[in-house]
Amino acid sequence: MQEAQPMSPAGRRIAAAAEELFYNRGITAVGVDLIAERSGVTKRTLYNQFGSKDRLVAVYLAERDRRWRSLVRAAVDACDDPLEAVTAPFEALRTWSGANTRGCAFINALAEIPDPAHPAHRVAADQKLWLLSLFEELAAAADCPDPAALATRLLVLHEGALAVQPLPIDALAQTVDLARALVRSGTPPRR
Repeated sequence: MQEAQPMSPAGRRIAAAAEELFYNRGITAVGVDLIAERSGVTKRTLYNQFGSKDRLVAVYLAERDRRWRSLVRAAVDACDDPLEAVTAPFEALRTWSGANTRGCAFINALAEIPDPAHPAHRVAADQKLWLLSLFEELAAAADCPDPAALATRLLVLHEGALAVQPLPIDALAQTVDLARALVRSGTPPRR
């Protein structure tokens, strides 16, 4: 993940308006005219700040990614038990889901922007690959057998929980229980 560049007050307003609009309405459904209007700037200011809508979308996703990674890292760091740390991203998802009820912005972006060369596609794909790598790192630290396979299973389970989030079902508690069962199923008891 790239380090965020400091933004001017106008840039922050634009980014905040873009985040709300992109997340709630979709990236392709929102034009720069609406973003400029919502943020109280001209289109010229928007382009001066971000250069293009593509770059603004990448900034929007990068900022969400920064906040998500921070929340996940805090959840992992709060765990005393390495096995519990493996499922900490699911606990972070409980917190995150309270304010983010329209599913995963990164899954949505990958669906709307299939071009791997698009800067926003790269941000979204990197976010998923980071989570996969984190699951594997945590599984290895907890001495789970086959950390790579477990990481893939946990990522699929995590993404499934995000995909059904907009439905009127409460799958998150069951998802967390299933993740814990997966982690413990092949792990020898600690002495």
